[in-house]
Amino acid sequence: MSRVYGAQIDVVEKEGRPVRFTWSGRIHTVRRVIDHWVTLRAEWAAEAGERLPQRRHWRVEAGSDRSLGVYELRHDVVAGSWTLVRVLD
Repeated sequence: MSRVYGAQIDVVEKEGRPVRFTWSGRIHTVRRVIDHWVTLRAEWAAEAGERLPQRRHWRVEAGSDRSLGVYELRHDVVAGSWTLVRVLD
């Protein structure tokens, strides 16, 4: 089961990978990357201009030492924004 959010988040990256994100005032440290994939869509090309329109998706295990969860994050490369897409139970 999962819950869908679509909430904008702040992400700290290292070498293109998320290492920490802030959601609802809480800092979540990424413990491990479970999966990573990229989506490309033709209709994004107009918005992207000369840059390749893509979204990078990351499924990560993150949280604190006491509370870990699985989160799906999305990075819109053109806009530079990060979104918490869903929290998996």
